[in-house]
Amino acid sequence: MTTLPRRASLIALATAVPLLMASGIAQGAPATYTHEAAAREFRAAGISWTSSKNCSNRRDSGCTSFTGINRTTVSGAIAFKRASHCAVIITGGTEEGHSTRGKHTHGNGYKVDMALVKKHKNDVPCLDRYITGHYAKAGTRGDGAALYKSPDGNVYARESSHWDVTYLNGRA
Repeated sequence: MTTLPRRASLIALATAVPLLMASGIAQGAPATYTHEAAAREFRAAGISWTSSKNCSNRRDSGCTSFTGINRTTVSGAIAFKRASHCAVIITGGTEEGHSTRGKHTHGNGYKVDMALVKKHKNDVPCLDRYITGHYAKAGTRGDGAALYKSPDGNVYARESSHWDVTYLNGRA
């Protein structure tokens, strides 16, 4: 096995770092989690998740996966849980089956879907009360979902059966 002398390795590294930074790989790209790491963070914060097939395969739309979820998305969901004191159950993460239009998608790690949880049949879900009571109305999405925006710039879209949340955390 041939190895480069230490000096040649340092020169190669010195050349590569500016190229990585110029390409945006080392700078501006959000850090992401594996499914297991994100699941640990969510579990520790009291956030649960579910899927129709009880699985986490990113390539199966019936699963709920956190593979490739942005760290800022995880921290945003945890901060939301702590602020709202609502039960947070994630029903959608980075798995296939979500829209792929735009940069801030489920597949790119920016979004999660949160279930509507009611204590009683006629209750208004806690998420509805908190989001509509604390965040600014921000119009209506093309599919008719009402939009709300947090002070951090996170966007909450009220779909028919859940909240579709885009965590920008001050990044646009």
